Amino acid sequence: MLDVLGLGPDDERVYRELLGRPDSTAALLTDQLGEPCAHVGTALDRLVEWGLVIRSVDGRCTAAPPAMALGALISQRRDGLRMAEQALVTFAEEHRAAMTGSSISDLIEVITGVDAIRHRFLQVQQAARTQVRTFITAPFVAVPPGENSAEPMAINRGVHFRAVLDRAVLAEPGIIADAIDSMRNGVQLRVADALPMKLVLADADLGLVPLAVTPAGDPGAVLLHRSGLLDALDALFETVWRAAHPLELSGIGLDTEPTVAIGAEGPTELDRKILALLLAGLTDPTAATQLGLSPRTLHRRLRRLMDLAGVRTRMQLGGHAVRHGWVEAS
Repeated sequence: MLDVLGLGPDDERVYRELLGRPDSTAALLTDQLGEPCAHVGTALDRLVEWGLVIRSVDGRCTAAPPAMALGALISQRRDGLRMAEQALVTFAEEHRAAMTGSSISDLIEVITGVDAIRHRFLQVQQAARTQVRTFITAPFVAVPPGENSAEPMAINRGVHFRAVLDRAVLAEPGIIADAIDSMRNGVQLRVADALPMKLVLADADLGLVPLAVTPAGDPGAVLLHRSGLLDALDALFETVWRAAHPLELSGIGLDTEPTVAIGAEGPTELDRKILALLLAGLTDPTAATQLGLSPRTLHRRLRRLMDLAGVRTRMQLGGHAVRHGWVEAS
């Protein structure tokens, strides 16, 4: 738990034991923890050095109050990270200056293998300072839905995420749940009829584009640095984004009870989700599967929505839903 502060497992165990046993000796701690005496002694020396343990002249040790001792370590780490961020900005500017006029081999890095692609995919997002933009298509080779650990960390840093999903990807298992989680975190999602490629862009500095499988059977990708090609991908994303349909599922959980009836004042949250998926282009069977409904239940709810809206066709229902705020307009 405290490894992020530089404490090892032995250090943490000794410190936690001391929290409940003040004025303990190294021998007593050795008996209580069942650890070798040398390990306990070394841990105590480190804890004393860091100010986490107070040692008296007779060798008895007491844990310093956590709020004071650990708080000081956390502040030091925070200050160190702030300095590292400032250094990152300086290094990035130096790198950009050095890349000016570089050869093609310096601007394009070829990556091979699932693990290497996953690593670069996470790194690109970690490098972003203001925004990350992505094209999401199937199949998911390196990072399946729900496994993008870099996204929430970047969002916590204030990075803005926008993603366009290929319409066909909405039928993939787990993608709707992943989309809802992302949108709850502030990610903007849109749906396009078809996307030309997978793509990840970090600011205007880095781009990751997966390639076809190599003759050896390994997936490949290219990492692009700032260049005319990266500018073209930037423009491609913005063009596709403007034409894509907003996917509005935020606030609609997957645990919605399917049997909730339509209220007289309008559709339920589940109904809004059904409309959003169908307007995004999913077929009835696919939408029903994603929502855990039977096709018959989905059709019955659509029929009631049409009665509520006073329309006769799906197209009229879609128009009514957009005009009356049942779903987000594109």
